[in-house]
Amino acid sequence: MSDLETVKSTTGWAARDSSGILSPYNYPLRNTGHDDVYLKIICCGICHSDLHQVKNELGQSNYPMVPGHEVVGEVAEVGSNVTKFKVGDIVGAGAIVGCCRNCRPCNTNNEQYCNKKIWSYNDKYTDGNPTHGGFAAAMVVDQKFVVKIPDGLAPEQAAPLLCAGVTVYSPLNHFGLKQSGLRGGILGLGGVGHMGVKMAKTFGHHVTVISSSDKKRVEALEHLGADEYLVSSDTEGMQRAADSLDYIIDTVPVFHPLEPYLSLLKLDGKLILTGVINTPLQFVSPLLMIGRKAITGSFIGSMKETQEMLEFCKEKELTSTIEVVKLDYINKAFERLEKNDVRYRFVVDVAGSNIDG
Repeated sequence: MSDLETVKSTTGWAARDSSGILSPYNYPLRNTGHDDVYLKIICCGICHSDLHQVKNELGQSNYPMVPGHEVVGEVAEVGSNVTKFKVGDIVGAGAIVGCCRNCRPCNTNNEQYCNKKIWSYNDKYTDGNPTHGGFAAAMVVDQKFVVKIPDGLAPEQAAPLLCAGVTVYSPLNHFGLKQSGLRGGILGLGGVGHMGVKMAKTFGHHVTVISSSDKKRVEALEHLGADEYLVSSDTEGMQRAADSLDYIIDTVPVFHPLEPYLSLLKLDGKLILTGVINTPLQFVSPLLMIGRKAITGSFIGSMKETQEMLEFCKEKELTSTIEVVKLDYINKAFERLEKNDVRYRFVVDVAGSNIDG
């Protein structure tokens, strides 16, 4: 083991301003502390929220910013208190790298809801130093926020699961929606949505994909295994499907009306929001009251759920549909993501890229 006090540095691809253009950037890594895992990054998925952040669409971006929160890497060094991981392990890190460890969410394995959580990038550690994400050669992460990638699960397949996968798994788990026989809706067929279809089908649900156009019908029904496909502008189709769904996982990350989808829910049905949207949404209250329906939200998942989800996906042979790219393609990938031109998740092959551009 190398000297834990040695200051390391690494190179990542950073946005310098709200243009969102990424380019190589060298920066120091914090020392590998006693509870830390130092990992050499193998790959990292691209999430739509990365696009929000690099372009400052949420108004909270700090630059320079190295994004990326679907990180898979190989352990290169561990601190003296680390017992779950060893050098050579393939591990993952997600959207959160710190929490207070004292509040109710932290004490109930819901640390993603801690008010003092530390984001894996565009945030600061308790010492004031900035956090940077996974489009980089290396990271240092507290062992609490590291998960083991199950043997046999390829790194590039595991990466999207650390956000897209657990974003679907967590609400199904928390709201008691894992039992077979339920009727579920997946609104939006992107990175999160396509995992929603696959996961819900694995749980034995009758799955309806809801989309704004007909262009993904064949993909949804023939390739992803959905049972039905609804176009939200098809008034007759939407009326026929009224009061038919136990839940809808709404993955759409841009403004959209909620009323059409609330009408699809059964008594006590839930509309679960998972997309990050920077403008207010609207609905009329009778649509909730008459049917005792609920609009709720869910944010990624806990570390416990993330590890459970990875094991579940390995056991059930659930995989993401991905397109692997190099770092020198990352700006083009962001452009395409903004146009929804990806099936269904970009994963950056960091280890196989020329990190210096």
